[in-house]
Amino acid sequence: MLFPLIKSLLDLPPDSRNLTVRGWVRTKREMKNLVFVEVNDGSCFSGIQCTFDRSQGLDAGTEAALTALTTGASVEIQGRLVPSPASGQAVELAAASVKLTGEAPAENVPGIPAYPLQKKRHSFEFLREIAHLRVRTNTFGAVARVRNRLTFAIHEFFQGNGFQYVHTPIITASDAEGAGAMFQVTTLDLDALAKSGRAPDYAGDFFGKRCCLTVSGQLEAETYASALSRVYTFGPTFRAENSNTTRHLAEFWMIEPEMAFAHLEDDMSLAEEFLKHVFAAVLRDCEEDLAFFDSHIEQGILDTLKSVVDSRFTHMTYTDAVKELEKAAASGVNFEFKPYWGCDLQSEHEKFLTEKVSGGPAILTDYPKEIKAFYMKMNGDGKTVRAMDVLVPRLGEIIGGSEREDSLDQLSRRMTGLGMKTEDYRWYLDLRRYGTVPHSGFGLGLERLVQYVTGMANIRDVIPYPRAAGQADF
Repeated sequence: MLFPLIKSLLDLPPDSRNLTVRGWVRTKREMKNLVFVEVNDGSCFSGIQCTFDRSQGLDAGTEAALTALTTGASVEIQGRLVPSPASGQAVELAAASVKLTGEAPAENVPGIPAYPLQKKRHSFEFLREIAHLRVRTNTFGAVARVRNRLTFAIHEFFQGNGFQYVHTPIITASDAEGAGAMFQVTTLDLDALAKSGRAPDYAGDFFGKRCCLTVSGQLEAETYASALSRVYTFGPTFRAENSNTTRHLAEFWMIEPEMAFAHLEDDMSLAEEFLKHVFAAVLRDCEEDLAFFDSHIEQGILDTLKSVVDSRFTHMTYTDAVKELEKAAASGVNFEFKPYWGCDLQSEHEKFLTEKVSGGPAILTDYPKEIKAFYMKMNGDGKTVRAMDVLVPRLGEIIGGSEREDSLDQLSRRMTGLGMKTEDYRWYLDLRRYGTVPHSGFGLGLERLVQYVTGMANIRDVIPYPRAAGQADF
C-alpha cells in the first residue's frame, strides 16, 4: 500500500494519531529546545511542519540526523498529528524520530557539489539550467500541478461529450500546416551523403520516403472522425522554427478535437465550452497554487480566469476586427505592426480586441484564405475561409480552428493552387470521395494554456524539459 501524501495528511483531524511523513526538507530552524522542519512532497503547495522537542528527549540517531539535515534532504519523520499553534496551518507533526534517507549537502564535499536550491530566490534563467531539480521549487511545483489538472480536465471534457481519444502518428510524410518547418526523420548516413555530394535517395531510407516529425495530428484525426463522429488527439507535436522567443517551442503538446457533421458555429460553441470547463476545474482544484501565481507571478490571474468562465464570448469577423484596429490606429493607438485587411493579426492586435473592443474573450471568424491553411472551407466570397480564432484577454489567440473543406473539387483546386502534390494526400482526399460530411475542429497548445493560467512569461517554464533551437539538454 502506498504511503499517505502530505496533501491528505493536512486534511486529517489533529487527533494525535501516529503518522510517518515522507518528503524533502524545505526549511529547518532551531529555537531553544525546538527544531522546526518543514517537509514537502509535491502533492500540494503547502508543506507540513514537523516539530522536534529536545526537552522531551531525542535518541542519538535522531539527534545525528537532525544535525546532518539540510534543505533538499529527503526524510522520513515519525510522530503524532496535533493541532498547530502556527498561523496558516491547522495541524503539524509532533515529531519523535527522523530517518535521513538522502543528504543534500549545503556546501561542496568531495565528489558532491552543494545542493543548488538553497533557501533564496533563484532566477528562472538559472533554474532552466537545472531543469531536473527546478520542480522542487514553489513555482515549478505549482506549474506541474496546474499542468496536471489541466491535462485531466481536458480528458474529462472530451470523454464527457462523446469524443474518442485517438493516438495519431508522431512520424509522418504529410505536412498538415503547409509551413515546411518540420524535423526530418532518417536512417540515412548523413556523413557519407555529405562526403559523396549526392542527393539523398529516400527509397533506401527506413520508411522508403522522406518523413518528418508531425506538426499536427489533425489530418489523421479527420479520418477517424469520418468513422467515429467525434475524436480528439492529445500528444507531442514538433516545429522546426528557429525562433528564440518566449512564445515558441520546438516540441510541445497539442489538443485537437475533430467532429463530423459539425459546422463552424458548432466548433465555436465547443471551443467556448471547453475553455470554460478547464478553467473552472483548475480554479476549483488548484486554489492554493493559483493564489501563489496571482500573488507572486502576475496579479489579476484569478479575476481573469473567473471572468472568462462567467462571460459570453463575443463573435466578430476578421473584417470587422481589422476595421476596429484601423480606427484605433487612426485615433492614435501606436501599434508596432500596422493593421490592414489581409495581415496576420499580431498579439498586440488580439490583446487590444479583447481588452479594449470586446471587453472579454472574443472569437474571430472568416479570415483571408491567404493567411490560413489549405484544408479550411472556402466562403462564398472566394476570399475568406470559415476559420476561427479564440482570443482571450492578456494573451490573445489561445485556440485556432476551422470548418474543413468537404468538397473534393474545392479541396483539390486549393491544393493545386498552392503547389501541393495531391498524390501525396490521396488518402486525405479519399475522405471527400467516400461519404464526405461537413466537419470541423480546432487546435490548442497545452503549454500556451498553462502559460495563460499561471501567468508564467516564458513558455520554456511550463514544460518539464523545453526543446528549442540549440537546447536539447536533459
